Amino acid sequence: MWVTINGERKRIKEGATIADILRELKVEEKVMAAAVNMNIVKKEEWERFRPKEGDKIEFLGFTGGG
Repeated sequence: MWVTINGERKRIKEGATIADILRELKVEEKVMAAAVNMNIVKKEEWERFRPKEGDKIEFLGFTGGG
């Protein structure tokens, strides 16, 4: 199925969870927050939350700076 991840249209496996997507993209250690269609998905829900066709997913990481 197709979703948009951080502004890029990507194909993901049907039934994939947020955690599955992060592992597939190899960014699970870098992501601190996830939102689907502008709604925050709590980290404890990532293993069971399954986006739907056409969803807009944003993965956010925090960086330090000065």
